[in-house]
Amino acid sequence: MENLYACFKQSTGVSIDSRKIHENCMFIALKGPTFNGNEYANEAISKGAKFAIVDELQYADESRGIYLVENSLKFLQDLACYHRKQFDIPVIGITGSNGKTTTKELIATVLSQKYNVLATVGNFNNHIGVPLTLLNLTQKHEIAVVEMGANHFGDIKELCDIALPNYGIITNIGKAHLEGFLNFEGVLQTKRELYDAVEQNEGLLVFNNNDSVLVDILPPNTMLMSYGISDATVTGKLEKLTPFIELSWSTEAYKSPVITTNLVGQYNFFNFLAAIAFGVLFGVEKEKINHAVSSYTPNNKRSQVVKTNKNILIMDCYNANPTSMRSALESFAMISHPNKLVIIGDMLELGKESKMEHEEIIRLVNQLDLKGFSVGAEFGQVVDASLTNYSSASAVIEMLKENHLQDYLVLLKGSRGIGLEVLEEFL
Repeated sequence: MENLYACFKQSTGVSIDSRKIHENCMFIALKGPTFNGNEYANEAISKGAKFAIVDELQYADESRGIYLVENSLKFLQDLACYHRKQFDIPVIGITGSNGKTTTKELIATVLSQKYNVLATVGNFNNHIGVPLTLLNLTQKHEIAVVEMGANHFGDIKELCDIALPNYGIITNIGKAHLEGFLNFEGVLQTKRELYDAVEQNEGLLVFNNNDSVLVDILPPNTMLMSYGISDATVTGKLEKLTPFIELSWSTEAYKSPVITTNLVGQYNFFNFLAAIAFGVLFGVEKEKINHAVSSYTPNNKRSQVVKTNKNILIMDCYNANPTSMRSALESFAMISHPNKLVIIGDMLELGKESKMEHEEIIRLVNQLDLKGFSVGAEFGQVVDASLTNYSSASAVIEMLKENHLQDYLVLLKGSRGIGLEVLEEFL
């Protein structure tokens, strides 16, 4: 590793895509079901890569800087861990069933008021994304904020073994990716691996003390900092939904003014408090925390408000699971508006729980007296569904071409695979 790490230090960074080679980079050849990156190692060198890493002997050629390892993916992860160990800085691990990407963005925005922060780009949070994030660390960085996603048992432990977080936060634990975890207990078991890792690394955990699930699994011998509605280091109050969140917060002798944000949904209130807590923890000036909270604007179809020529849209269609869907609908019901409409898409990757969970959401829609449409085959199977069901987003587009909606507040919420974002153009 020492020799290949020296090669990495001579390079301009890592690329895993031979179509995106930058001068003097290190190309690492990964494999998948439909591709073999080893086949492109020579091409990568020809395009300007300084080194290439392969795990099939026939493609190795040290005279050209193409080096053989046992497993390229494992090398990528080991290289990232080795690189991370060169930095004695706070590394904040973030996971959770819902809100981790938004919380990561908010924490990075708050901490950037004082520090040079490296943060995960988008939701590049898996066994490939986390190593690539860490390999972007340079001497100028003072804090790293690393998002960690999980679809199966042990995923978080694997990512923690690479990133070695010494600070951590779990946003919440809900019903997500049940197909890979079998049940809620499986989700809980995997997410808590972040707590275990921070405890092992003798770090500090920031937690929501209003979430009994998270409180119950806190390690007994780890430094803690709490946020919540009361009895916490950082307390907050949800002042209003307009539909944007208006909040205030306090810590010790300080109490903030009411801050108007650019995010909707009561579920984002605790995401803001988490970011504020990290700001307080790392000594960011209170006024700069407030500026970060008020200025953050989403652009990733997560709780994003879009005003069209005809309607106001709440675009929350990057992902969906039963917990986030319920939160989005309950929050939408709280917003005062004369004309409200929901367009909800299937929640994917729920396995055998799928039918029951979709039925529960339709029941909730009825309880909240919301009107609108559902999209996808899973919602289509719900008997006596109160929402008119469309098989796909394309089918909804055809309906919208004939029925011009105007002056509505519309919630679009569904799993990424349903593609509800295409409806924006027609609403």
